[in-house]
Amino acid sequence: MNPESQPASAWDNPAPEAPARPRVNVAGLSKTQLVELLPGVPAYRAAQIFEGLYKHRWTTWDSFTSLSKALRERLQVEVELAWPEIVESVSSEDGSTKHAFRLADGKLVEGVHMPYAGRTTLCLSSQVGCAMGCTFCATGQMGIVRNLTAGEIVGQVVAMLNKHDHAEGLPVNLVFMGMGEPMHNLDHVMAACALLTDPAGQAIPPRRITMSTCGLVTGIEKLARFRKRPRLAISLNGTTDRYRSQIMPVNRVWNLLALSNALRAFPVEKGEHITLEYVLLKGITDSMDDARRLVAFARQFPSKINLIPFNAHEGSGFHEPAEDRIEEFCKFITGKGLTVSVRRSRGQDVAGACGQLVREGRKKT
Repeated sequence: MNPESQPASAWDNPAPEAPARPRVNVAGLSKTQLVELLPGVPAYRAAQIFEGLYKHRWTTWDSFTSLSKALRERLQVEVELAWPEIVESVSSEDGSTKHAFRLADGKLVEGVHMPYAGRTTLCLSSQVGCAMGCTFCATGQMGIVRNLTAGEIVGQVVAMLNKHDHAEGLPVNLVFMGMGEPMHNLDHVMAACALLTDPAGQAIPPRRITMSTCGLVTGIEKLARFRKRPRLAISLNGTTDRYRSQIMPVNRVWNLLALSNALRAFPVEKGEHITLEYVLLKGITDSMDDARRLVAFARQFPSKINLIPFNAHEGSGFHEPAEDRIEEFCKFITGKGLTVSVRRSRGQDVAGACGQLVREGRKKT
């Protein structure tokens, strides 16, 4: 069903889950779950399996040479070890690579590998499709298909780091800014974060993980109750309820006042900020009145502003502002004493907007 034809309150209901599998897939299980799944296997062996899955990123049982041959043969019979498979990779001139992953049921999602000096950033998907219906988003035009499991989320990290021969010790940043609304699949997303931050796994610090939401207030309130949680980012993109409700139907349920109330109540650690992501659409969201309202919204809680010139995609009807307008908008905000950055979309030459690779079915280059 098209998201725009659904009552907005339906977005706070659970999305469909992944179909059941004949054998349990160990990719995505915690140490406790591994112990429960494998009766008779000592806890230290389960810990070795955990480390192999999430620290070494092994994809076949043959790689688990610390286990006995008999145990490996048992595992091959009793359980699955199946990570998402990269079926398409398209590299950009800016060094980023967009990947399409095939899941066990044949569905496709996307992730992006972005190398920087001294770190690697991975953009992850949390759902197949999206229920939010934001008009400027390629994924939003697909509607919701289902949630990703914790294993399917972690599997994007495993596949991309393996594909690009990630150097041990090089910091990894994760951003949940791919396909889907992470707050709409918060249980699986947080289970994936627990695996990725575990000291026996990738040991990625929570401060290096960012979760972006279009403004699901109930999700923000739930995230606030986690002791170890990612940094929070808000896809704002509109400074009036009238316009934001047009481009982001979620605003019809939780308007800017409800959103700001939730953000003021969100527990922010010392030195931490909530990121406000603001897409600049030519002639629509790039006026100086918008800049003034954006500053007023941002001053209500510790924040930093991330301006994103629109990454045009076919059928969107929107355009990127001129460089002088972007500079003027940015200077106005910095002049008010707020922290602001301009995020240039990477991969614009290879369908870089979220959902484009899957939606358009591009061929490998």
